[in-house]
Amino acid sequence: MARWQILLSEFDVVYVSQKAIKGSAIAEFLASRALEDYEPLKFDFPNEELLYVATIEERPWKMNFDGASNAVGNGIGAVLLSPNGDHYPFTCRLNFDCTNNMAEYEACIIGIQAAIERGIRTLEVYGDSALVIYQLRGEWETRDPKLINYRKVVLGLLEEFDDITFNYIPRDENQMVDALATLASMIKANKEEEMRPIQMSIFEAPAHYCNIEEEEKDDNPWYQDILRYVRDRKYPEQATENDKRTLRRLACDYVLDGDILYKRGKDQVLLRYVDAVEAKLILEEVHEGVCGTHANGFMMARQIMRFGYYWSTLEED
Repeated sequence: MARWQILLSEFDVVYVSQKAIKGSAIAEFLASRALEDYEPLKFDFPNEELLYVATIEERPWKMNFDGASNAVGNGIGAVLLSPNGDHYPFTCRLNFDCTNNMAEYEACIIGIQAAIERGIRTLEVYGDSALVIYQLRGEWETRDPKLINYRKVVLGLLEEFDDITFNYIPRDENQMVDALATLASMIKANKEEEMRPIQMSIFEAPAHYCNIEEEEKDDNPWYQDILRYVRDRKYPEQATENDKRTLRRLACDYVLDGDILYKRGKDQVLLRYVDAVEAKLILEEVHEGVCGTHANGFMMARQIMRFGYYWSTLEED
């Protein structure tokens, strides 16, 4: 700024403040220079209900592959993962001699071919074979004569995609296709066989808990079979010889006093069995403090909540 001030000092420069411009002056200036072919602006918006326009980037499909070559046989597995999270597994048994790297290439090819059949144009390929992944990416040379033709086949399939990438992942992150490949290598099949889709369920409780709940639906406690045998020496209907033998062995530790069933503990103390209704009443009494607040009360409550039954001693307070 000082340099410019020195350079401009030789000129007679006068600084004045800018005058205010009326808004009508600009309007009169534009009106005096109106265009002959002027067309009025159209304020009609055809998509009035459209509030926002944006480009949503579509997530690509993913494909995991793995091959298994062992003494039992050779198998390959691949899984296509859609952007919505749906899984499409593929598995195949190889009835010819091949190395583990050959099996990896076979698995990669079957997965890419499955993606082509579904019209997928963008694909991310994941595998736990560093040799196959880096050879397909062009970072490693392919020197094994058995793998040169495999690489050529894969590179020929890449022309069907707009974008495809190859990524290496550890084996512990590729367990699903590893299980498919191992399964295919262990199944002995001389021809193509169809396997029904695998349905995966989630159980929130152990199987024996569900069985106890089903038994209580018929208004009988879970220990009804033991009670019937101790009282009447009768077995359940459709009981096998193994079931009868097990029931006799269990009944040795039980004592019946009227309609109340007791079990003889290790310390020879008789423990009483109750059903779910009685267990609920006892739990309510424990929480209300009717049964006392000593440690045994809390232990009995935990027994009820875990197993659905309650053992109480015959000893009176």
